[in-house]
Formats: sequence, C-alpha cells, structure tokens
Amino acid sequence: MTPPSWTDGPQPRTGRLDGLRLALTTLTVAPVAGPRRLDRAVAGRAMTLAPAVGALLGALLGGVLAALAAGLPALVAATLTVGLAALLSRGLHLDGLADTVDALGSYRSRERALEIMKSPEVGPFGVVALILVLLLQVGALAQLSARPLPALVTAVAAAVAGGRLAISEACRRGVPAARPGGMGALVAGTVHPAAVAVAALAVAALAVPAVPHRPWQGPAAVLGSLLVVVGLRVHLVRRFGGVTGDVLGFLSETATTVIAIGLILF
Repeated sequence: MTPPSWTDGPQPRTGRLDGLRLALTTLTVAPVAGPRRLDRAVAGRAMTLAPAVGALLGALLGGVLAALAAGLPALVAATLTVGLAALLSRGLHLDGLADTVDALGSYRSRERALEIMKSPEVGPFGVVALILVLLLQVGALAQLSARPLPALVTAVAAAVAGGRLAISEACRRGVPAARPGGMGALVAGTVHPAAVAVAALAVAALAVPAVPHRPWQGPAAVLGSLLVVVGLRVHLVRRFGGVTGDVLGFLSETATTVIAIGLILF
C-alpha cells in the first residue's frame, strides 16, 4: 500500500472526507479506509471532528453499559464497559496517560523526559496513574448505570466527547509541538479556536440530560474539565516544550474521568 503524503499543499476535492477518515481511524477501530492524503489541513479537520467522534463512541458505550447493567452487577457492567472503551480506541489514550505521567514523574530534563515518554516501557508512575484512572472510571460508570436510559447514554456520550474535546483544545492554533516529528507535530496548532469554542458548547449541551434533576450539572462538569485541561496543557507545554501524541492521550483520559466524576457528585 502506498503511504499517504505528509504535505501542506492544498486539499483536493476528492479528499474532503479525509479529515473524517483520519479522525475515525485514529480515535477508534472503525473499519474505514484511511485518508488518501495526510497533511496538516487534514489533521486539523480530524482533530476538529474529534468531539463528534467521541460522542458517537460514547453513545455506543452508554448503550452497552445499560444492556450489561440490566443483567449484571453494576461494578461488573462498568468494568466491562471501560474495557470495551479501551479496546475500541486501541488503548492509545491510556498509553499516552501512562507515558506522560512517567515523563512528569521523572523530574528529568526536557530532552530526557521526552525520551522517557517515547519509551515503550511503563514505569511505576504510569502504572499507578493507569490504575487510579481506570478505578475512577469504573466507579463513576457503576454509579451512572442506575440512571434512566436517556440520562445514562448522554452521560457516557458527554464524558467520552469531553475527552476528545480535550484533544481539540490541545491542538488549537498557537500550541506548539514538542518534537519536529510524530503525531504531535502533525496535529499541533491545526484547530481554530472558534471550532474549540463551538465544540465545547455542543458537548456541554449534550450533557444537559445527563443529570435530569440538575440540568446545570452536566454542562458544569464539561466546562470544569475544560478548565482542568487548559491548566494541564499550559503546564505540559512549559515542561516539554509543546504537545505530543502521548500528551493528547493523557489530556483525553483526564477530561473523560473528570466529567464522569462531575456527573455523579451531590
């Protein structure tokens, strides 16, 4: 197979769907053809579409959780759903979470921290981060599983969409890449800030039915997670010199977890 071209040239008419193809093939295991052309314009479209892809994936996971919770204990149903979420995203975001936390926990120079992040090995900091995040997600989904079907599905959809919104935010214009190559260099700085704002409002609106008796709580959880993401992104850019693919995964899992917890408070 001929690899796609990594260029910044004008996007051909026939390649206008390449952004959607890239979003689906990068963020999910959807059996769709990859983009014919891979450049920063396509990457920007893909990262802009990330929250929409997340909403679809989250709605699917919410339906699975509801079906499992009808016949299994809540914790078992939630554990299987979190496992399915990792499977459907190839575990990429969890890998980024572990690698980023290992790099942060090393307290080494920027160059050495980036090397640690790139290493295939997972250190103790990464293992602890994975365990903590997965336990929090399982616990939150177990609580959400008792809600009526519409609230449950929209809650999970909002949490997963919010995680992908974090990716869009970290790829907005003005945010540099930490390395000259790799996924981070391809997508960094490609998303228009207005697109991030529109996506944030859409995900917040999606979260309104997630807590039927407190319609403000869902949007508050989404916007609160976005503030956390922005704060972490600023710190990570200062620490590493920019974003990487692993940083995007770290921010995505963090946002998803914060939203899920925010939906079960009170």
